[in-house]
Amino acid sequence: MIGYVTIGTNDLEKSRAYYDALLADIGAKRVMELPDGFTLYGTSLGRPSLAVTPPYDGGKASAGNGNMVALAMDSREKVDALHAKALELGGSCEGPPGLRNEEGDGAFYGAYFRDLDGNKLCAFRFGPPA
Repeated sequence: MIGYVTIGTNDLEKSRAYYDALLADIGAKRVMELPDGFTLYGTSLGRPSLAVTPPYDGGKASAGNGNMVALAMDSREKVDALHAKALELGGSCEGPPGLRNEEGDGAFYGAYFRDLDGNKLCAFRFGPPA
């Protein structure tokens, strides 16, 4: 259902470098760049994606309170690795990797972090360990 999610940045080149390095670890790359700075990351066009861009109105980008982008992983190890990479690249921890409810088919394992502009992201996996 979700086509793409857009987050704002105040330093496009710094943000692109962050997401180039972070998302490469999960097989995503830049799939579109527009002249206004809109940069779309994904595995291919037409698949759910993440866009980074300066705000259209020319104002300052700010992280929304309560907004978050969640990135699905296929293993708990990948959740751990993406969280660690986010912090290594200068992001900040908003909640370390861990199980957030009971173990089993409905288990939610997640890790939370903020990017260089303060946007909140989550790496997660549903279900038991892979």
